[in-house]
Parts: sequence; C-alpha cells; structure tokens
Amino acid sequence: MKFAHKVAVIGLGMGVHHLQAAISYGAEILAIVDTDEEILKKVGGENGIPEDRRYTDWKKVLTLPVNEVIIATPDQLHREMAIAFLEAGKNIMCEKPLALTREDMTAIIQAAKKSDKKFMVGQICRFTPAFVKAKELIDGGKIGEIYYAESEYAHDYAKILAAGGWRADPVRNGVVGGGCHAVDLLRWYIGDPTEVFAYGTHKLLPLVSYDDATVSIMKFKSGAIGKVFVSTGCKRPYTMRTQIWGTKGTILCDNTSDSMTLWKVKENGVDLADPEIIPVKVNNHNANEEYAAFAETIEKDLSPAMDAVLGARTISVCLSIVESAKTGKPVSPDYDF
Repeated sequence: MKFAHKVAVIGLGMGVHHLQAAISYGAEILAIVDTDEEILKKVGGENGIPEDRRYTDWKKVLTLPVNEVIIATPDQLHREMAIAFLEAGKNIMCEKPLALTREDMTAIIQAAKKSDKKFMVGQICRFTPAFVKAKELIDGGKIGEIYYAESEYAHDYAKILAAGGWRADPVRNGVVGGGCHAVDLLRWYIGDPTEVFAYGTHKLLPLVSYDDATVSIMKFKSGAIGKVFVSTGCKRPYTMRTQIWGTKGTILCDNTSDSMTLWKVKENGVDLADPEIIPVKVNNHNANEEYAAFAETIEKDLSPAMDAVLGARTISVCLSIVESAKTGKPVSPDYDF
C-alpha cells in the first residue's frame, strides 16, 4: 500500500518551494502556516489550499493528523518547533541551518534520537544539478584524489534585511545562516574539516553586527585543503561558484549556470585534454528532488542522507569559522553530538 503523505508546511518564504514540491509529488497538504495573514492568503489561494487549512499559529498543527512537517521558518525558531513536532510523532524536514547554536542543535538531536520518526535537514545544494554532477564525477574517479576545493556563498542581503529582522539577529552570523551551503558542499565532497582558520570584515551591511565578508581556509584528514568565502553584502548576482581540484583533473561549476567545465589529463598523466563543457539544468532550489528524497526515506524506512547529526556537523564547522575570525586562532570543529 502506498504511503499517504499528509503534510504541513511551516513558514511560507522558502516554504513555498517546499509546498509546491510536496504537491507535485502527490502529497496531501493538511496545513500551511505563516504569521503574515496576507502571505497566508496569497500562497493558499495560488496553491489551492482551503481557508480551513491555513493557520497563523503553528502549535495548532501539533494535533492535526499530519505525518510530515516541513519547517521553513527563521532559523531561530527551529529548535522549539522541531522538538515539539518530533514529540508529537511527526516526520520532519527542517530547512538549513539545523540551528544557530550548539545548544539548540544538541537539543534537536537528542529529541530526534528519542523519536522513531525521520528527521532530515534540507541542505538544498546536495540537489542542485551541477553540484550533483560534480559529486558523480568525483565518486567516479574522474579527477583523481581531491587535493584542494573551494566554494563561495555570495548573496547580497541589502534588499532583504530589515532592522531587527531575523537575518539581522547577531546570533545568525551570515557564515552560519547562508555560508553553511558552501561549507556543506566541501563536507560532501571531501569530508569533515579537522581545522579551520578565518578572517572577516564588515564593510557593507550597517544593519548587522556580524562580519559581512569572511574567508576561511581548512584542512582535512585526507591531507586536502579547502577554502570557503562568504559575502552577504556582495555587489554581484547570487552565486555559489565552486572549484574542485584533483590529481587527474579539475571541476568548475556553480548553481546558476547552464553548464559546468571538466578538465582532465590525458592517459600519460601530464598533458591536458580539451575541456569538457557539460550541460546542466539551472535549478538552485531543487525542492522537488529534495522532497522526493525525504519522502523516500519514509516510504522505504531509510536513514536520511542528511540527518540531524550530519546537519549539525556542517554548522559546527560554520561556528568554528566564526570563532576563528573573532579570536584570530585556528579552531578544530567539535563533531561530538
């Protein structure tokens, strides 16, 4: 018998993408939630959600017969909501970052371990076509052993920041809230960094108290090294330009271009072959594939590829970058959850 996906979506900013993905998959939407009644009305109307399934209070969803909750609220709210829905017996997909502090992440992980329900962290870049293709090439040995990789999160917050808003909260450093995308890519491709060192500067966003540009270098157990650049005030279109350098070749890709480039050495191991231009779909918020992966973990009783512990490891690296930029010292991320 096919599993009946009965879904609630909490937060209708990024949550709209998740809502539409669940609908496309064939899920039944039992509730949408947002504190802004105008947004609730607009999104509900555009997606055929009846008025009696629209809520401004997320706690009313706790007793509804939903079996899946997608949490796409401001990061500061993840802990309370995640724990409450786990205790209510719901499967959860929680937008990145899992949480903003180690204390909150630990609390969510403990609740997830006590529950028999699925908990998946939505690191959307693991579903971006170019990044997925890069992972395929890496795992297929096309570029040999990775010795260096870099990624960036360049996203100008100038037009989306509000004084006192959740993105301006000092707890939500841009490295954690947005830079986790780039950090997670390097973790996916190489593994967990063993040490990071970072510099930061604050020149662009007067509404925030944290650095609006940070560069970090890191080393990995394999001997590889890496770099992550985060700019939340950059004066250019949003991009996550990523390069992966291997002993047999190099990959250049991003999340907004319709092609990526692969360079490989010839059989003699020295001469470089002509670059291969690989067409890819442009889909930097591939919510359809992300929801499908979440649904499959429930249907087939699988462990999520990005569970709460793995989501926390990404943020542990981010918090270490922030700490290093503040102290001027290298920091070894703590992965003990």
